[in-house]
Amino acid sequence: MEAEDMDFGTSEDQILKEEDEKGTAEKKTEGEESRKAGKPSSRIPTFQSSLARKRTTTQIAESLKPEGSSRECQMKEKGIGSGETLRTKLPVFGDRETALPVLSTRIHSHSTDDLSVADMSDPIQSDTSDATSLPHEGNHSPEPNDSDVLEESLHRPSLREEIESHDTASASEPLEEPQDTNTEVQSEDKQESDTVLQDNLKQKLSEVIQDIGDELKKTLEKEIPSSIMEDAQKQCSALKETKKLSVDVSQNKVSKQSEVSVRSKTDQSRQAEQKHSTSSTTRGRSFALFCILPSILLLLGGFGQHIWLYGVPRSVSHLMVQLELHWLEGFWLPQEECSSDCRLTLTESIPEGMSFPSGSPHLQSITHTWTNLLNRANASVNIAAFYLTLRDSDIGLIDPSAMQGKVLLDHLKQLESRGVNLKIAVNAPQTYRADTDELTETGAEIREVDLEKITGGVVHTKLWVVDKKHMYVGSANMDWRSLTQVKEVGVSVEDCSCLAQDASRIFGVYWELGAQKNSSLPPYWPGRFSALSSIKYPLTVKFNGVPARVYLSSAPPQLSTFGRTDDLSAILSVIADAKKFIYVSVMDYLPMSQFTPEIRFWPAIDSALREAACARKVEVNLLVSCWSHSSETMFIFLQSLSVLSKSPLRCNVHVKVFEVPHTSAQHQIPFARVNHAKFMVTDRVVYIGTSNWSENYFTQTAGVGLVVNQTGSVVEKGQQTVQNQLQKIFLRDWNSDFAQVLTDDLVEHCSRREKPL
Repeated sequence: MEAEDMDFGTSEDQILKEEDEKGTAEKKTEGEESRKAGKPSSRIPTFQSSLARKRTTTQIAESLKPEGSSRECQMKEKGIGSGETLRTKLPVFGDRETALPVLSTRIHSHSTDDLSVADMSDPIQSDTSDATSLPHEGNHSPEPNDSDVLEESLHRPSLREEIESHDTASASEPLEEPQDTNTEVQSEDKQESDTVLQDNLKQKLSEVIQDIGDELKKTLEKEIPSSIMEDAQKQCSALKETKKLSVDVSQNKVSKQSEVSVRSKTDQSRQAEQKHSTSSTTRGRSFALFCILPSILLLLGGFGQHIWLYGVPRSVSHLMVQLELHWLEGFWLPQEECSSDCRLTLTESIPEGMSFPSGSPHLQSITHTWTNLLNRANASVNIAAFYLTLRDSDIGLIDPSAMQGKVLLDHLKQLESRGVNLKIAVNAPQTYRADTDELTETGAEIREVDLEKITGGVVHTKLWVVDKKHMYVGSANMDWRSLTQVKEVGVSVEDCSCLAQDASRIFGVYWELGAQKNSSLPPYWPGRFSALSSIKYPLTVKFNGVPARVYLSSAPPQLSTFGRTDDLSAILSVIADAKKFIYVSVMDYLPMSQFTPEIRFWPAIDSALREAACARKVEVNLLVSCWSHSSETMFIFLQSLSVLSKSPLRCNVHVKVFEVPHTSAQHQIPFARVNHAKFMVTDRVVYIGTSNWSENYFTQTAGVGLVVNQTGSVVEKGQQTVQNQLQKIFLRDWNSDFAQVLTDDLVEHCSRREKPL
């Protein structure tokens, strides 16, 4: 059957060629009629079924068909593409004439310059694939030898004829299902034999193609004139140059296009970046608006509610107080220079007609001290006082001792003309306003502080601050009697801005209260009033060249700003710190309330003194005043304290009463002729204050105290500590004729119920 298929392929080839040359349609008609009558028009019915099994080979041939047809047309145009001419030159195998339609088409498609064996590799591979597929076809006949295979592959019909015959057969009868050649090859031995057969076939075909190429080249050289060859070469070279130019032009176009594309991409990227930045900016703005707008609305709502509840704040400080942010105010306060090399002067007033033995220590007069401070003032003088009566007109009398007060008032009136700002904070209400009114006319600022409505007490402070560099604190009121008719003790500190600035903050509290119209205390004091010194953090300065630790205290606790030590705590700490002695000089000493409807026991200071005298065996000497306004109850308490010195307790405590002598004329002066001093000195510390020692002065009444500690400081020749100076003053008074030990007769003599100074 295989041999018949081979013969049928040859006869079919001849029949198709005859039909092409004659171009008649009669034979086709006869063939169709004979096929309808049951007569076979061709001898290849079985060959069509075998072609159906070779679908893979046919598909490869179809892919090669356009290329072969185009190259065949090129050969016809040159006049050298006749199939008959090629067949006359090809070698003959056996008795048959061999034709390679596909191969011949590929060979003649190239010019003479490009003819080579390498250019023929593609048709060889395609033909080889067709040849190698023969042994695996449908009938599985025995393998033929190499010569038969080669002869069969050379006598196979062209791909075009094979496809046409396949299409005709498919139209006349159904095709058999193709079988997958990969699934038919199952034996490894058969695969190895196929590989060997393919290699041999490739080698023989390459030799045959090389021979054909050589003969074809010789034939072309003989038949084609040299002029035609030269023209062809020129055309080829021109074509190459044209290709090069086209390539260059295309490269230039590509480069220009690439530049344009790069520029366009750059522009696009810039536009994208701009869009991105714009979008990001828009998003950022929207996010900021989303976050900030609600916050602003909340702040406005909260501020509106705050104004509804508390009213409009008068200043930033007032607002800070209302918002309880007063402590922040201290952060932006200007840092002023702080001088710590200070000159301290203890000062006193000795009533007229009272003299101490010669050689007794004495201090600078308060009149001289105040006058000196006013003369040194350059910018400001701030005074906190209980009242202001510097002229004797307050009592309707003319007393020569009032002259010093009048001179002092004239100095105060002249401050504004010198460019010095005078501020005075006094207790309200004032019973005598003549002096304050005259000072107001000269430009002084006067504020009355009605502390009774706020705390139930009075402004009993006696404090001066000059240029925030100098200060005074002591027992003397702004009264002409304090200069000549009352015994006073105070202290002046000059060129000591560290301490003066702290004193200025205490004055600021009174000045702030004087501006209040609703008579109320703020819930928190502004940071600008916070203490610069305290018992925990005293200032380190030098008083007359001797190092000292110093701080200011104030009363009552309601007026003590942040960090400020209250006055009672300062007194108790000085008592507890004493090791050897405690000397106290005060006008009133009363361990109970004094100006309240209900009497309350107040043993704070009294218990501290008893503990020091009885438990620690510290010498306690208490000097109180005896005058027409002394409280009878005070002397009973003093007797209970002095009795502790008796056996078996033998506590080291002693009490004396100091009385200032007076004439009949001096006795007519009200609130005069009394020891008004309020100080305490121990073996370690000095305390100088403005308050009497009873409950109301520390719980309701405004007062100030100065604590100086120079313990352990090196004292050079010609120097002395504040403690040493004040100790001598106390012992002078204690040992003088004006001081007497407390007895029952003295209690009866001094017991008078009059309002104290």
